[in-house]
Amino acid sequence: MKQPSLHREEPYMETEYIKQYSPSLDRDMELKRFGHRGRPLLYIPCQDGRFYDFENFGMADALHPWIEAGEVMVFSIDTIDSETWSNTGGNPHQRICRHEQWIRYITDELVPFMRETANIKNGWTGYPGIMVFGASLGATHAANLYFRRPDLFDRLLALSGIYTAEYGFGGYMDDLVYLNSPVHYLSNMPADHPFIPLYNQKKAVICVGQGPWELPASTRQLADILHAKGIAATVDFWGLDCAHDWYWWQKQAAYFLPGLLE
Repeated sequence: MKQPSLHREEPYMETEYIKQYSPSLDRDMELKRFGHRGRPLLYIPCQDGRFYDFENFGMADALHPWIEAGEVMVFSIDTIDSETWSNTGGNPHQRICRHEQWIRYITDELVPFMRETANIKNGWTGYPGIMVFGASLGATHAANLYFRRPDLFDRLLALSGIYTAEYGFGGYMDDLVYLNSPVHYLSNMPADHPFIPLYNQKKAVICVGQGPWELPASTRQLADILHAKGIAATVDFWGLDCAHDWYWWQKQAAYFLPGLLE
C-alpha cells in the first residue's frame, strides 16, 4: 500500500493574461484574472499602476486563501492615470474626457466580460454585482465607480483613498470633474435619491491609516457626508503606525475581505 505523502505543495492559483481592444479607449488594454471561480472582483491599481501590480506587490499572495478556495475571482486591470489624473500640466477638460472614456471601458466593456466569465466559471445564469477594490488613487477610482454605478457594483473596498477630484484637477471644475468627485456629488445628493436605498442594500468598506504618508482627512470628510445622507458604509481608521504602504494594504484587504464576501 502506498504511504501518503507528508509534503503539501502550495495550491495552484489559476491565472489568465488577457489583452483586448477597447473601443472606448481606441487602444488595447491588458488585464489578468486570478482564480477559477467565485465572486468577481475588479482590482484597480495605485496611481499610474499596471495590471501586474496586484501580483508583483504581493496582493495576490495576501488574498490567495480566498482566491484558491473559489470564493473570489480577481480581474486586475490597467489605469490610464498618466493621461488623466497624473497629467496635471495638460488641458483639464481633455484629461477628464479621457478619464470618462476609461470609465466607459470599465462599465460598458469590462463589466460584461467579467460577468460572462463569472457565469461560465461558476455555472451561474446571471450574477448581478461586482466587488471593486483599490488602494491610494485606486481607492479613489473604486469608490467613484461604486457610488456612481450601484447598479453594477455591490461591494467596495477602498484603502487610503482621496475622495475629491481636486487631487488631480486642482481648482478646475466642470460637469465631468464633478461626476468623478464623490465628496461633491454625494454631498449634493437629495435625501430621496434612488441610489441611497441601493447603497444600503450593498456593502462598502472605506479604510485609512493615520501614519506616514496617509491623508485621513479625506476619509473623514467622506464619512461625515455618508453619515449625513444615511448611507451605510463601514469607515475604519487604523493607527498611527499604519502607513500608506503595500504592507498595510495587504493586511487590511485580508482583514476586510471575508466580511465583504458574506
